[in-house]
Amino acid sequence: MSTFTAVENISRRDVLKLFGAVGGGLALGASGLTWSPMALAQDKEARLNLFIAIGEDDKVYLTCHRSEMGQGIRTGILQVLAEELEADWDKIVPIQGLADKRYASQNTDGSRSIRENYDRMRQMGAMARTMLEQAAAARWKVPVSEVYTASHKVLHAKSGRSAKFGELALAASKQPVPAVESLTFKEVKDFKQIGASRQIVDMDAMLSGSAIYGYDIKLDGMLYASIMRPPVLGSDVASLDDTAARKVAGVVDVYRLPAAKGAPAFQALGGVAVIATNTWSALEGRKALKVTWTQADNSQHDSSLYLKELVERVQQSGNVVRQAGEEIKHWPEANTLKAVYTVPYLIHSSIEPPVATAHVTEKGCEIWASTQTPQSTQQNVAAALGMEEDAIKVNVTLLGGGFGRKSKPDFSVEAALLSKQFKRPIKVSWSREDEIQNGYYHAISAQSYQALFDANNKPTALLARTGFPSISSTFAEGVEYPSGGELDLGFVDVPFALPNLRYEAVKAQAHSRIGWMRSVCNIQHGFSVGSFVDEMAHRSQVSCPAMWRSLLGEARRETFTDQQFKYGNYGEDLDRHPVDVSRYLGVIDAVEKAQAKAPKAGKNQGWGFAVHRSFVSYVAVAMLVEVSEDKQLKVLNAIAAIDAGTIVNPDRVKAQTEGAIVFGLSLALMGEITYKEGKVQQSNFHDYPLLRIPQTPDIEIIIIASDAAPAGVGEPGVPPVAPSLTNAIFAATGQRIRDLPVSKLLRV
Repeated sequence: MSTFTAVENISRRDVLKLFGAVGGGLALGASGLTWSPMALAQDKEARLNLFIAIGEDDKVYLTCHRSEMGQGIRTGILQVLAEELEADWDKIVPIQGLADKRYASQNTDGSRSIRENYDRMRQMGAMARTMLEQAAAARWKVPVSEVYTASHKVLHAKSGRSAKFGELALAASKQPVPAVESLTFKEVKDFKQIGASRQIVDMDAMLSGSAIYGYDIKLDGMLYASIMRPPVLGSDVASLDDTAARKVAGVVDVYRLPAAKGAPAFQALGGVAVIATNTWSALEGRKALKVTWTQADNSQHDSSLYLKELVERVQQSGNVVRQAGEEIKHWPEANTLKAVYTVPYLIHSSIEPPVATAHVTEKGCEIWASTQTPQSTQQNVAAALGMEEDAIKVNVTLLGGGFGRKSKPDFSVEAALLSKQFKRPIKVSWSREDEIQNGYYHAISAQSYQALFDANNKPTALLARTGFPSISSTFAEGVEYPSGGELDLGFVDVPFALPNLRYEAVKAQAHSRIGWMRSVCNIQHGFSVGSFVDEMAHRSQVSCPAMWRSLLGEARRETFTDQQFKYGNYGEDLDRHPVDVSRYLGVIDAVEKAQAKAPKAGKNQGWGFAVHRSFVSYVAVAMLVEVSEDKQLKVLNAIAAIDAGTIVNPDRVKAQTEGAIVFGLSLALMGEITYKEGKVQQSNFHDYPLLRIPQTPDIEIIIIASDAAPAGVGEPGVPPVAPSLTNAIFAATGQRIRDLPVSKLLRV
């Protein structure tokens, strides 16, 4: 592949410049599946939608409309395209798309970039291939049925003639666009790109330091801002003394940002911004500020007291959100197993904190941001500036991690407001402390489970309750219960085959900005259900995998019919992405087989197990730990099996699942955000640590071969990590850990 050294944001005019030396080419918009694709020679002022462009230089240019943060989407989309196009991998050039509503969703979250675009990209590739074949057939005056495409050429076997893509590109752009239903597609057995492990296209640039991230943006005349934000959600500046700050060399001005009003959504939080000619001066000026803050409704929030209230609440009746069979009203103590699990507030902690640069002029605003959602950035910046969305241009840089934080564009709004005020390009750089103390938080939560056992010590009924402040509270005031979409995430959607099931949700008021984080509510729900199944297994004196098989029942596709809720299934059709018990069983079997070949548990050691379905993928995890006599925990081995349907790039699936284990262990072992008087107590990696190399186990990843539709990859590996860990600790010590993080009880 051509060496790729920078993020390129290309408009139609820019593409024409690329091809200007050779005179033309073929371009296809992804929107060609809903309206006519655009040819390069037409409407030169229009910005391309997601497209294929073939230059007469024989290169294929592909715009990727999703954001690259190391997960490899800019590689995976190219692989799908190249497959149907029969393009030479070394002649493909990746182009990063701008914010544009014609792409449909650009949200790079929810583990859906491939699953939402797999079919569309195959269609785009097949469209372009067909038009190239039509052009070749017309040139050679032969039936199109006699030509075919292979290895970046169109060939005519009877005459032995061939033509490179670049030679046909301009003529192909004038061919009629084939209807989707007329396209032919390659058979799976003939795939060369889909299913092949490819190094991500940005790897060399990342390793050499030439890759462009949000922090790397520099513009002529640019100023730098560091913002002291309210320490309590809803508070505002009561008094400000900026005398010392203004004396710091390099400080240009100090500006008070208005406080957010109503539900926080993606508003700027407000506070005091120090504007300087460099980042260091901005930070030093901020340190010199003397600010007092008003009291707010959240000023008394104490997370430890709040969690105690949640624990009490989930042991009382709540709103019924799923009911199968009869409600059990009599729970004899001797036949009942009960447990309550808790997970604290958590934060994303991507290595690159939020950062955005904005340049506002009378005509509009241009943004450079490490954003997962360029369209949301465009919309929210437009609203904040009082401009039309079309006046906002959003350039997407590479992201140094995201995990959901960078799909919330408040930091871009801050940069735009400041640029408008100072009439200069301004970069807003969040520090690690800013991100931890003023971010969007994974919700604090409690879950209670109780199971009823028969005379043979087999479970016959289950009652589960969950309580946590809802993400919806970030967007609307007065929200006190989880949304249906949040309850779908690993709570109501576990396909247990017990005759009597009841799930309830309890009230929980928000006191901070609650936001989605990698695997979202599956974090707490995966931990609680994965832990409770192990407790049920221990009571029944069977293995954890055996208990899962018993609870799941016979292989089937669960539709949750007549169970008092409508399952959202991550936005996917249940026919395309069913809740398939056989796939649960498949990953369970795969991990058990691998575990049988792994080291046996020795003294003070134990294996733990958990399985979970999320983002329409299935993941099972087994973990081996050792706990010394002085309570030092060592995680030794982790085995994970993932069934994510059709796999585009096995290397990325392996890497993402490995990363999920590391991410999940960070949360389970050490992750905890606490509040006192409404303020976050943690500030950096010394008190909100991430997993280090010596703490990381040997990891084995098993990818289940499947011809099912592509499913999620980035998030599904996280939920089973915590329960497999705590179940392993129980196997090693006999001690149940029901409250995360593990570091409360063990040295990690």
